[in-house]
Amino acid sequence: MSITPLMPVYPRCDVRPVRGDHCHLISEDGRRFLDFASGIAVNALGHSHAGLIGAIQQQAATLMHVSNLYGSPQGETIAMRLVDRTFADTVFFTNSGAEAVECAIKTARAYHQHAGNTERFELITFNNAFHGRTLATISASSQDKMHKGFMPLLPGFRYVEFNDLEAAKQAIGPHTAGFLVEPIQGEGGIRIADESFLKGLRALCDEHDLMLVLDEVQSGVGRSGTFYAYEQYGIAPDILATAKGIGGGFPLGACLATEKAARGMVFGAHGSTYGGNPLAMAAAGAVLDVIADDGFLAEVQAKGERLRGRIEQFIGNYPELFELVRGRGLFVGIKMKVEPRDFVAHMRNNHGLLTVSAGDNVVRILPPLVIDDSHIDEFMEKLSAAAASYQPAEAA
Repeated sequence: MSITPLMPVYPRCDVRPVRGDHCHLISEDGRRFLDFASGIAVNALGHSHAGLIGAIQQQAATLMHVSNLYGSPQGETIAMRLVDRTFADTVFFTNSGAEAVECAIKTARAYHQHAGNTERFELITFNNAFHGRTLATISASSQDKMHKGFMPLLPGFRYVEFNDLEAAKQAIGPHTAGFLVEPIQGEGGIRIADESFLKGLRALCDEHDLMLVLDEVQSGVGRSGTFYAYEQYGIAPDILATAKGIGGGFPLGACLATEKAARGMVFGAHGSTYGGNPLAMAAAGAVLDVIADDGFLAEVQAKGERLRGRIEQFIGNYPELFELVRGRGLFVGIKMKVEPRDFVAHMRNNHGLLTVSAGDNVVRILPPLVIDDSHIDEFMEKLSAAAASYQPAEAA
């Protein structure tokens, strides 16, 4: 059997989208799906947002790409908007979340090593985390399934239990450069960091001159109901990786840092051919025009509360299937009592509802941030019909 033209690393389902219509996808065979997966938290403005489409079209007709060897008025504008809206003093633009985390790892190491502390290279990370698919980011993640076939891992990472502050404290040693943590674990099952845990990590970093690095690739850009999830904890990181929703569907990521944290990121320390090019910056500008607004974010919080409340009321009808609901904003997880992938396939194939499975037996609910109550109603109707017709032993 010959290999497929697309390298067969994805277990692709039979949904083959060819068009988007606001919060729905239409496949090549004409089927219509309610998209509560959003390209895994990417399509924050849905699939046909006029502002995003117009910004990309206009920029594509003007100037798509130039090297970072030249000045970047477009990049400077978006970087300043992020600086003004966050803890950060400086921004490096990337093409993906994994690259943003890679930059964050390098920035944390460079903070120490630029000052001559070459022994400080280790980041303490947390079980069930997901930081990307590059060699460094799989090494930063404790999941054996991501390591298999790619050994040896890169040194410089130490794993402890998520939400265990004492374990994190005990893991600090002479090689520690900082902590790398998701405030809300997405792939890990919408597991939310305790406030005492994140505040404790911040205090440990301050005490030991370590870097607090947050991976907000999935939780950021309004997904959790605030511009970034760290705002809900009353702390600020030193370094933050962001991506997914920041481009609204256009490939874009960024590493944000304070001036202090970025002291080692000097000329020649890092680079990217495509990162922050004019076309990507146009997309980011259109996204920020909508999402970096307190009124819009308040609506995301309110819609998230309504959605979670309705799901919580509903799941009591099927105690054999569902256990609980958790999440922040429109970053929602339904923990199941059965393996979730078959149920995700059932909702997709038989009821036209797109969701995403995650760890800890969780179904992720990641709608576009621009949904309205009609989409919540449609979601609940489809979820209800799927639960009523589901047989746990059925084939996906």
